[in-house]
Amino acid sequence: MRISRAVALVALLSLAGCNDKAEVKSAGGEATQATLKANEAAIQGLDMSDQRDVDEAKRGLIARPTGQIRDAAGRVLVDFDAFAFEEGNAPPTVNPSLWRHAILNAQIGLFKVTDGIYQLRGFDIANMTLVEGRTGWIVIDTLTCRESAAAALAFARRHLGDKPVSAIVFSHSHIDHFGGVLGVVSAAEAAARSIPVVAPTGFMEEATSENVLVGTAMGRRSAYQFGKDLPRSPRGMVDTGLGKGVAYGVPGILPPTQLISKPSEELTLDGVRFVFHNAPGAEAPAEMTFNIPELKAYGGAENLAQTMHNLLPVRGAKVRDALRWASYLDQALDDAGDAEVYFGQHNWPVWGHARIAEFITRQRDVYKYTHDQTVRLINAGLTPREIADEVRLPQSLASYFGARGYYGDLRHNVKAVYQFYIGAYDGNPANLDPLPPRQSARRYLDLIGGADKAVAAAQAAFDQGDYRWAAELLNHAVLGQPDHQGARELLARTYEQMGYMAEAATWRNSYLTAAAELRDGPPKAGIDRAALVDLLAQTPIERFLEAMAASLNGPSADGKALKINLVLSDTRESFVLWIENAVLHFRKAAPAADANATLTLTKGFFIRMMAGTAGVTDFLLSGDVKVDGSSIDLVRFLALFDKAPGNFAIVTRP
Repeated sequence: MRISRAVALVALLSLAGCNDKAEVKSAGGEATQATLKANEAAIQGLDMSDQRDVDEAKRGLIARPTGQIRDAAGRVLVDFDAFAFEEGNAPPTVNPSLWRHAILNAQIGLFKVTDGIYQLRGFDIANMTLVEGRTGWIVIDTLTCRESAAAALAFARRHLGDKPVSAIVFSHSHIDHFGGVLGVVSAAEAAARSIPVVAPTGFMEEATSENVLVGTAMGRRSAYQFGKDLPRSPRGMVDTGLGKGVAYGVPGILPPTQLISKPSEELTLDGVRFVFHNAPGAEAPAEMTFNIPELKAYGGAENLAQTMHNLLPVRGAKVRDALRWASYLDQALDDAGDAEVYFGQHNWPVWGHARIAEFITRQRDVYKYTHDQTVRLINAGLTPREIADEVRLPQSLASYFGARGYYGDLRHNVKAVYQFYIGAYDGNPANLDPLPPRQSARRYLDLIGGADKAVAAAQAAFDQGDYRWAAELLNHAVLGQPDHQGARELLARTYEQMGYMAEAATWRNSYLTAAAELRDGPPKAGIDRAALVDLLAQTPIERFLEAMAASLNGPSADGKALKINLVLSDTRESFVLWIENAVLHFRKAAPAADANATLTLTKGFFIRMMAGTAGVTDFLLSGDVKVDGSSIDLVRFLALFDKAPGNFAIVTRP
């Protein structure tokens, strides 16, 4: 039985991800003359001498942190000196507009926003906001992981006083706004002191499910978007658009004790009156903004930021509703009331009622213009690529720094609007059933006369600064003949130049990460689910079973008929899992008498297995696990599920 149990565990553990080791990629080359000219042209019409944002990004500074934030194993999560090179004029390898924005985001430290409100910026990609209550700190958004959150709060207490946490507010369901909560307060303390935890309706469902079903692919692609493994340098990662970088530590979650479910809802937390405004289905599926009337302060969550946002993230996600987003911002003009300060959960604040109204209005109109002009051109018969090349913001928006595409990008957002309404298919039947990329690439190379000729044509395009065409040619060459080193190196150089010109930090990071993959290969391992145990513990078992169903190898399961009982001994939940028509189905029900096998274990052990922290020895020795029935059938069942290591190549298909 022990051998069978061990084999069964190995099969089940194949569903979990692999460990993710940080890998520094190769640094880039010099900027070409074509890139220099493009960067000079990119800032025409922008008042680069405007100091208003600089003043506001520095306003209220109390103290700057030094040193690093490390995890329990000593791995560096945040280096406060990593972006010290960001000063002065833009280097040749960075778009000057992005460089300006990167410097503004590099204003790291503890800031006083207004009387009773403080922010910690640069400890993670998001901001932690502290509101002074009658007895302690009301913490608004708790960063990505417990390490960064604990460091931020400790830094604040050192300078503001060692007050307890009296309430927690989660503005929305993205992990960089709740994942660090267990670094702010333990679950035991929160329960013992009855600390209010406030979030928008639907928060737990969205927070625990977003990255479970396609989390492996999204995690791999997020490394491109955020430049996770790029060196912090003028030729590498300089910003994310929303902040300096993500702290890839240990995330967790606390279930809310109070959900905001009405369109507007008033709540007093530790003596401070908040008016919350629900705004679901735009930037996040569950999100809320708020104002604090007595402090004349408005918090815009992430519906507002000092950048154009994503309607479809580069990492991948569900497409966002631009029209709904614009409508929320139109309502925000009223919701903000007589606020004299706006603060967001990314970037820096805005002061003055007129300035706040201007900021919200410009942000509103960016999304509305993008939506309306895309729909206009859809109805004129244009395709996504054509619309992306056609739509340009009017000068009143294009010249406004807070509407520039540092995190989102107009061309990408246009395609998102197209996809939202009529899908990614452009209506041309040639694109109904195109060849897979590698097959197509090989045939193009045959037509061109081989990879050498494609590279020669791409070199000519590169020399003329025609990088988009060079990239298209070289992509065929690399996919069609992966071992052609000349094609790989020239494509890497091409992506570098495209990255050096990009105003969007997400595009820059993606191009430069692609260049690194071409030279150094993909990462050796994928995402580390071991760090997600605290978060996964709050995830309903149904979400894991949905992900399990999506990892069933359909061709291998064809003709198989297996039924397994899954019993969670501690929560007294039981599920029947069965394969029918090469599909995994599950139902919450009492164990089936005709099941091939019954696997009984605790929910905690099941979570550890899914996270990859429970090994074969744990399985064999654990009193939490029991297998009844045919262990051979259990192994046959578990062997039908594919492992997704999460380190797949993106631009260098094997």
